[in-house]
Amino acid sequence: MSELASKGLLGRLKKAGSLTSTQLTKSSLFKDKIEIPTSVPMVNVALSGKLDGGLTRGLTVLAGPSKHFKTAFGLLMAKAYMDKYPDSIFLFYDSEFGTPQNYFSSLKIDTDRVLHVPVKNVEELKFDLVKQLDALAVEDKVFIMIDSIGNLASKKEVEDSMNEKSVADMTRAKQLKSLFRMVTPYLTLRDVPLVAVNHTYETQEMFSKQVVSGGTGVMYSADNVWIIGRRQVKKDKDIQGYDFIINVEKSRFVKEKSKIPISVTWDGGIKKYSGLLDVALEAGFVVKPSMGWYSKVDMETGEISEKKVRQAETDQKAFWDGILEHKKFMDFVEKRYAIGSGLMDSIEEQNTHPDAVIILPPEAVEANE
Repeated sequence: MSELASKGLLGRLKKAGSLTSTQLTKSSLFKDKIEIPTSVPMVNVALSGKLDGGLTRGLTVLAGPSKHFKTAFGLLMAKAYMDKYPDSIFLFYDSEFGTPQNYFSSLKIDTDRVLHVPVKNVEELKFDLVKQLDALAVEDKVFIMIDSIGNLASKKEVEDSMNEKSVADMTRAKQLKSLFRMVTPYLTLRDVPLVAVNHTYETQEMFSKQVVSGGTGVMYSADNVWIIGRRQVKKDKDIQGYDFIINVEKSRFVKEKSKIPISVTWDGGIKKYSGLLDVALEAGFVVKPSMGWYSKVDMETGEISEKKVRQAETDQKAFWDGILEHKKFMDFVEKRYAIGSGLMDSIEEQNTHPDAVIILPPEAVEANE
């Protein structure tokens, strides 16, 4: 087909369709993906596979047992978003009622920009969230967090309890599936990140495993699903903090089953540079000249620095200066953790036909104009 005939067909398809359409090469849905970095490099890796990546639009699920830092990870992402967009609003749906205001303040979140919405059941959350998303303009900047979907009952479950009925509720999973099926298009079209905290449970099998609660709808709709594990860090018999492991159960950007270590202490909170040392050792940017000591390597000359430091000193900015921003190190991390660029790389690199058409709702076209 000639280029002229192709353009004629393109025009006829646009006119014949009942939905608003735009050419794939002009669609912001494929090109304008904004990544918002958090203050912790390895959290950015867990979200995007890149040190300089971070939070994107869509649904991110943080799952794990109780006291596994799920809410704190969500608030860390909220802080990054609010810093990126000073006029943004943090819409906080709360079903657990266990997050005090000073928890927000400790992360330096502006609580005047946090809209707290208590919710009692899945249906209540669904109706309010859809209304809020539908009311957003394309230029509005909103970060949404649900804490948690694992603690939400269905309306039927509440009604059965009020009527003193003790029967299994088969509607909750369906309502959750309906919730995320309805909100997912809005998250993309309105460029909104939604973080949902969830619980996990162990399967009753010989070799049990952690499973995300809420049915399959949550997993189908999510862009990222983390299952968070932990172990105690002790000094003598006293617990000093926890080493958390972010297990990437599902991601559109990170290789599944990737394990990202993040350390947290009682007195210092999240260790900003935790998880980086093992990667730097593997990449050759850091070596262990002797047991318990670490030295940096000059990647231009291959020379090992004479200065040796203990592991505790590797959690300081001075140690990582010259490594984090080094292109070879960034490329190493991306190659290890990130999924290939996928569709758009194929379109751009393999010279896919430039007049391909994608059918989109009107909101997507408004975002392009």
